[in-house]
Amino acid sequence: MSGEDRSGDAAADRILVMGHIAAPFGIRGWVHVMPYTEQQGGLLNYARWYLRRPGGDWQETGVVQGRVQGKGLVVQLEGCDDRDGAAGWNGTEIGIPRSRLPATGSNEYYWSDLTGLRVITLSGRELGRVDHLFETGSNDVLVVQGEQEYLVPYIPGQVVHTVDLAAGQIRVDWDPDF
Repeated sequence: MSGEDRSGDAAADRILVMGHIAAPFGIRGWVHVMPYTEQQGGLLNYARWYLRRPGGDWQETGVVQGRVQGKGLVVQLEGCDDRDGAAGWNGTEIGIPRSRLPATGSNEYYWSDLTGLRVITLSGRELGRVDHLFETGSNDVLVVQGEQEYLVPYIPGQVVHTVDLAAGQIRVDWDPDF
């Protein structure tokens, strides 16, 4: 699971946030990128990215070249030739249209598939809706906002019993008083 939906109406046309630009790299217009993908270099599989500065709209741009470096990526974007231009991209979100991402397998979901779903215990108590997810290293965690915030481990078959995208809900074996 990875990626975060922050736009759009039609599922196939949504742009999923897959990382952000953190800082300039060198003097020739390269930037440091922090990917949100499961595989560190996964964003490099896409020649065209959508970029969105804080408060702005998505803008399509090309990736000239890039590589994995340290805990992130370093990338040269089209039209970005110097350090000042690269600095202008700091804090910019990187998105990929959902339609360009690999299809998920059976019982596999992008985080954006789960965001907004109602979370209901096996006993029928509604906890709230999935606000977002985060990784812990051992498993992902659903952050559920309702009367209070719940942190529910995303462990299929153990805690998460069913994900029903059509019904907009996740059934969990979870004690809300835990």
